[in-house]
Amino acid sequence: MENGTKPATPHIAMLATPGMGHLIPMAELAKLLVTKHGFTATLMTFASTASKTQQAFLSSLPSSISALSLPAVSLSDLPPDSEIETLMSVEAVRLIPDITSALKELKTRHTVVGFVADLFGADTFDAAHDAGLRPYLFFPTNLLTLSLLLHLPEIDVNLTCDFKELEEPVKLPGCVPLPGTEILAPLQDQSKECYKWMVHHGKKYCEAEAILVNSFDEIEPDAAKILRQHEPGRPPVYPIGPLIQTGSTVDKAGGSECLDWLDKQPANSVLYVSFGSGGTLTKEQMDELAYGLESSGQRFLWVVRSPSNAGDGSSNYYDAESKKDPFTFLPEGFRERTKERGMVVSSWVPQIKVLAHETTGGYVCHCGWNSTLETVVHGVPIIAWPLFAEQKQNAVMLSEGAGIALRLERRGDGVVEREEIERKVRALMEGEEGKRVRRKVAELKETAAEWMKEGGAACQSLSEVVAMWKKGGGCCNGC
Repeated sequence: MENGTKPATPHIAMLATPGMGHLIPMAELAKLLVTKHGFTATLMTFASTASKTQQAFLSSLPSSISALSLPAVSLSDLPPDSEIETLMSVEAVRLIPDITSALKELKTRHTVVGFVADLFGADTFDAAHDAGLRPYLFFPTNLLTLSLLLHLPEIDVNLTCDFKELEEPVKLPGCVPLPGTEILAPLQDQSKECYKWMVHHGKKYCEAEAILVNSFDEIEPDAAKILRQHEPGRPPVYPIGPLIQTGSTVDKAGGSECLDWLDKQPANSVLYVSFGSGGTLTKEQMDELAYGLESSGQRFLWVVRSPSNAGDGSSNYYDAESKKDPFTFLPEGFRERTKERGMVVSSWVPQIKVLAHETTGGYVCHCGWNSTLETVVHGVPIIAWPLFAEQKQNAVMLSEGAGIALRLERRGDGVVEREEIERKVRALMEGEEGKRVRRKVAELKETAAEWMKEGGAACQSLSEVVAMWKKGGGCCNGC
């Protein structure tokens, strides 16, 4: 401590880059530090995502976690077709002076023991250094993606074509082989700014004092074994997951209605269909999905959003609410024909409660990592339907590696046809393939519970990092 006026309680400063998929696990990490280790925390967010949904979420956090919305920065000079990854990266760089000032101010009131930024905030490590703090990386997705990004600068030097043009799959140490077409979406075109940013982030990650990852060994055992080993020039890696959203969120219309409907269905009979907080389908794909669900004859609960013509399905990334009534885009008569065995809900359901419900027997999932961990924790098998970001390579890992998902085949233009949807839905809910993945996800459910319990492996990993912070490992000058 610099003087005797600051409280001795250790304080951690944290930065979540845009997207509820980044904010939620970061907030869960903050909750663990508060409740299990006696910390207080400040959670910084970007002005570009100051939505009602985000504000309600931040307001629901414990009082020991303070929210700090950073000033707005202009991105109007960027091309209008800039990818999400570019927008987040540039915003982070332009916020470095403000983050530096915020960290210095926090140090006047708290015993700040470290600064934690997530995967698109690595440039803000510079702010931590300027404020006399050591930076740490929180990686909200899996070890596969972390391994790819850590190896990316080296891969980039030797890459002679785009990933999608590679004839052989990409083989990372301890990871399932990845076809080039399934590699992280922003890496698919070397000429784009988002590709250059991802290479830059991969280099910048090595400046972290340590990397905390929201995953656990059993879901990617070989990758975990390798990344847990000391490697010169690479920060130590600590798997601390699965961190999933805990506690109640703000009530929204439709939540209790869908749960009441689930209460009336047989056990393990309902297929839950949702594409995450930011995912959307085209109108054509919505039609194919609707007809596929209808012809499958299975019960379903479908969270519908207004369609988008965005090729990668990410048009709702910054705001999860549908702008128009999504029901008007469903095929004519669909709701009436399926009302006895299906329920369609607009934009949102209490997903944790749906996955925990005994009647939920499968999940058509976009393979975003938060949703993936939620379904694993509750033991629900997956039909993988990735849309953007790292979701395609997650789908490969979940099906070929972890063995808890069935993958959908797509047409040449990327559309999943109704016949394929019907086949995979029947296979998951009735077939031998479904039994196989159901057994595997049940095993991972048990392992995840063991990992997260008091004294479990995840708690031990986090305790090691906490010990580092409490010994002064978060301050460059002893604070």
